Amino acid sequence: MLIAATLAVFVVMILAIIRGVVGPTLYDRILAVNMFGTKTVLLISLLGFVMGRPEFLDIAIVYALINFISVIGVLRYSDTNKFSHAPTENKSLKQEP
Repeated sequence: MLIAATLAVFVVMILAIIRGVVGPTLYDRILAVNMFGTKTVLLISLLGFVMGRPEFLDIAIVYALINFISVIGVLRYSDTNKFSHAPTENKSLKQEP
């Protein structure tokens, strides 16, 4: 049963990658990357349980913290720098010679 759960997590991770590539907006892509990171934490935990290695849970917790902090950082960067939209020129500020 745990092997089936691991395979299901792999399928969901592939779907998250597809959503990240196809996503129409920046926020869809960020959400897909966050979902991929969350499923990676779940996969590390499942593999640790299947292989009898409880120390994998420590690795999964560290990966979850890194995933959380990086998604928050990308969201703050996208909010302040507006890299989701192409820069536009303001023609009213140009001075004509």
